[in-house]
Amino acid sequence: MEMYVMLIILAYLIGSIPSGLIVGKQFYQIDIREHGSGNLGGTNAFRVLGKKPGLIVTLADILKGTLAASLPLIFNQPEISGLVIGIAAVVGHMFPIFAKFKGGKAVATSGGMILGVSPFIFVVILATFFVSLYLSKYVSLSSIITCIVAVITASVMRDTGLVILTLILTIFIVYRHTANIKRIKNGTEPKITWL
Repeated sequence: MEMYVMLIILAYLIGSIPSGLIVGKQFYQIDIREHGSGNLGGTNAFRVLGKKPGLIVTLADILKGTLAASLPLIFNQPEISGLVIGIAAVVGHMFPIFAKFKGGKAVATSGGMILGVSPFIFVVILATFFVSLYLSKYVSLSSIITCIVAVITASVMRDTGLVILTLILTIFIVYRHTANIKRIKNGTEPKITWL
């Protein structure tokens, strides 16, 4: 039990590392929370800082989720669920203790966590995301569609743990995109121009 709690806390702290804030401030002297959507995630980093730093932030956020989900194996505790530990990193990304509990929308970190527990589903959702993004030009809509596909894929695989995990992540991410959904309906949600 003590190890479980320790890994959950460690995963939360890993998820709390504000990649967007670090890259923006250290290399561009820009606090991305004061620009664009105000979020610390990769999408806002792309919007405020550009393609290269946006990609770096996104990859860092993905790796946070993968590292967190891999903690049970790293600490030689295979009986502990990487799914549960990974969720703590997602919560950390959304509510980071190192950035006054105002983080990103957890799409990249959630994807990274899924990579840590099911590489196959990660490949499926990655392909889904980019196809949806190419067709719609909306990052927010593509993120939501990707979550739904993740739930469906986990269901087809008949993996109960993954179904529960992806369903929880979908609820998290849809909730975090409530404002985006409203803007899409109103026709005011910004579209990407780089794809």
